[in-house]
Amino acid sequence: MASVRVASRLLSKRVLSKTKAVPAAGVQGSRDFHFSIYGKKNAKVSDDISTQYPVVDHEFDAVVVGAGGAGLRAAFGLSEAGFNTACVTKLFPTRSHTVAAQGGINAALGNMEEDDWRWHFYDTVKGSDWLGDQDAIHYMTEQAPAAVVELENFGMPFSRTEDGKIYQRAFGGQSLKFGKGGQAHRCCCVADRTGHSLLHTLYGRSLRYDTSYFVEYFALDLLMENGECKGVIALCMEDGSIHRFRAQNTVIATGGYGRTFFSCTSAHTSTGDGNAMVTRAGLPCQDLEFVQFHPTGIYGAGCLITEGCRGEGGILLNSEGERFMERYAPNAKDLASRDVVSRSMTIEIREGRGVGPEKDHVYLQLHHLPPQQLATRLPGISETAMIFAGVDVTKEPIPVLPTVHYNMGGIPTNYKGQVITHTEGKDEVVPGLYACGESACASVHGANRLGANSLLDLVVFGRACALTIAEEHKPGEKLSPLAPSAGEESVANLDKLRFANGSQRTSEIRLNMQKTMQAHAAVFRTGSVLKEGCDKMDAIYQTLEDIKTFDRGIVWNTDLVESLELQNLMLNAVQTINSAEQRKESRGAHAREDFKDRIDEYDYSKPLQGQEKVPYEQHWRKHTMSYVDPKTGKVTLKYRPVIDHSLDEQECAAVPPAIRSY
Repeated sequence: MASVRVASRLLSKRVLSKTKAVPAAGVQGSRDFHFSIYGKKNAKVSDDISTQYPVVDHEFDAVVVGAGGAGLRAAFGLSEAGFNTACVTKLFPTRSHTVAAQGGINAALGNMEEDDWRWHFYDTVKGSDWLGDQDAIHYMTEQAPAAVVELENFGMPFSRTEDGKIYQRAFGGQSLKFGKGGQAHRCCCVADRTGHSLLHTLYGRSLRYDTSYFVEYFALDLLMENGECKGVIALCMEDGSIHRFRAQNTVIATGGYGRTFFSCTSAHTSTGDGNAMVTRAGLPCQDLEFVQFHPTGIYGAGCLITEGCRGEGGILLNSEGERFMERYAPNAKDLASRDVVSRSMTIEIREGRGVGPEKDHVYLQLHHLPPQQLATRLPGISETAMIFAGVDVTKEPIPVLPTVHYNMGGIPTNYKGQVITHTEGKDEVVPGLYACGESACASVHGANRLGANSLLDLVVFGRACALTIAEEHKPGEKLSPLAPSAGEESVANLDKLRFANGSQRTSEIRLNMQKTMQAHAAVFRTGSVLKEGCDKMDAIYQTLEDIKTFDRGIVWNTDLVESLELQNLMLNAVQTINSAEQRKESRGAHAREDFKDRIDEYDYSKPLQGQEKVPYEQHWRKHTMSYVDPKTGKVTLKYRPVIDHSLDEQECAAVPPAIRSY
């Protein structure tokens, strides 16, 4: 006990000696507040861009925005390589949305049957509906086994087989022998709480390294100069101070933007902040029209019920008690890929075979499985179903409905994690800027993500960003000075929002946007409905000028932060619906009822011999690159070709497009 007291005395001394109170710089009377910088290395206060808000300048080798799976893996990868790294996050790291992932992480370990990462590569390319970039998919699937073993070494408590190996369950869209060998068991899991376990493991690991965490700091914008990223500007929510992070390398790992929709499995913090920061910097986002609907969200609540339920043997039933997936996907049945299952469920409901008084959902049945299996492999689901649907899974089915779950699109990157733009037919790297995780689009997921590939995406590309930075830079490189006015616009926007006195609440505008997106960019889409959605979203975008905030304070002003998040959601929403309206085909998660076919450079349903290649302008096997003018909300679309070669054709041959059936 005495040793604990001594340690705590030493600790308090260490913290006190580092604490340095800094006076607020030139604060005007009515907006007075005090703040301190606690133990942050080489921070200094300036009043270059604002006399109203204290601005603190920090210098680092690298700054990571976001502390979910991808952000933590990038941050401690950088610290491990000796870089002075800051991790700026609006949430405490273990509150990040990675924590909600349930099913598992794919890797061809071969613990249940013979497996090969090339088969995983094939499944991912097929799952992407041939919109995935095959060099990035090659990189991810080849690295997968090592990534899972690394996690195990970090202490992640994977579920085990009888003989002590990592247990792997069946998951959607996973096959053996290039689709010819039946269902693969490739998904490594920790019961049905894999994301929770992964995030806590990574956070625990990250504490070994000297990373400076800026927790509950809301990143406002990138600091760009002459097309180069110089860092980020952020708001400290606790005291309202503004912080400029000057860094040689900036990694965005801010997650998805599921909250643009009314019903989604995402946390309320999934507001696409990184995508919006990139958009405001005049850079493009890629493939935002591809939004994944998870087949099994709890009816009414929208909470996620993992695909692992079907991997363990659960089945979907309609009102006639029929296992309807046998009709839509005769081979894979309930474990077809997610877009296929969501569409099949929607068709069943439309054709009057839904369940419940409104006939507007279907059932997921688990009670034919042994209670022991449910208790060991799906404990979280049993609890969630009881709380949110009042269902005992050992006796009755769970009411489910397709629910917005994941964004395949995001900030375009190459397989090294470097953010790219596409000009004059060439990919150009944006100096100093990287992205990983759900906010990025290395396009490993293309038009549709396979279940359990997202946690893999996080750790593989989080690590890739750190490795690329370590290859190209050295710790302690001299930073070129930042323009004194850098970040001025961000502070002006913050001040404008804080004192906004229009007629519409943030929550009203947000609800209008969510309802519009839910109604006009759903599982099935049609030209006229999308067009109407674009017009409505345009009108809603204009109402941002008429926003009203109520809290005029600066300390923990959640009203202000929610309004900033709404601006970010809006930028994501207008790009999503405009890109969807323009894409006149059905591919992966983007299913058009007026254009039911996938339009490639050849018709792959027929022999290729004698066919003439369709010109690039006329087919849709290409990535959408969307830009927005933040002032008007006007969206501009350009396109970029898909990468059809792997990193090494000898080691792993590229998969030519084919008709996608399960």
